[in-house]
Amino acid sequence: MSDAPLLPLKPEGPARTPGQRAVRPKSAATVMIIRRDAARPRVLMGRRHGGHSFMPDRWVFPGGRIDRADYRAPFATDLKPDTAALFDAYLKPGKGRALALAAIRETWEEAGLLLARRAPLRPAAGPWRPFVEQGALPDLEALEVIARAVTPPSVGKRFDTWFLMADAERLASLDRQPDCGELEEIAWVEFEEAMDLPLPTVTRLMIKEAQARMEDPSRPKPFLRYKDRSAGRPAYL
Repeated sequence: MSDAPLLPLKPEGPARTPGQRAVRPKSAATVMIIRRDAARPRVLMGRRHGGHSFMPDRWVFPGGRIDRADYRAPFATDLKPDTAALFDAYLKPGKGRALALAAIRETWEEAGLLLARRAPLRPAAGPWRPFVEQGALPDLEALEVIARAVTPPSVGKRFDTWFLMADAERLASLDRQPDCGELEEIAWVEFEEAMDLPLPTVTRLMIKEAQARMEDPSRPKPFLRYKDRSAGRPAYL
């Protein structure tokens, strides 16, 4: 166990209806893609639509909920052994890979960027069809787990989110598809500038975590959970 500091998170999103049982968190994954081709590193971020009930107009990393199709999606490279082992320590077999695939799929759907390797065209259906039609398959080897956070029970929409990180050099291209779906605006933002944006609390913490991890890759990976509306229960993966 390390003594790396963690800041408490505060609940965000629509509150749970009084008397309603706590909502079961939905499995999700998001990826911080780091670009290092300038004087200072930049991270890919997007602004959520103002009409969303969950974190409207906030700047976030691309990502989203796991889909059943993510369990059977094709890929060019598999997870690194240490990454796979970390997922397997907490999840049912195959779910970690599906979460990683979900993060890559959502990056394509929301930001128009392929974290992938070029591959021959092949048949595909469902949400993976537009991705595979680009002549590319997911590059799971590019991903590293940096943290996990579970939304507190007091919130009406809850997520059990795995935060991943990848280098922008693993993108098939820096040229993105113009139609970026859910995210209203996409930008490569320096870490210091990102902190001035309207961010969810957990996103702000993950930016700090990414900065620290770039300096010390061996630092422990936070696992943030909650007992109630006021108290966090920080631990490490």
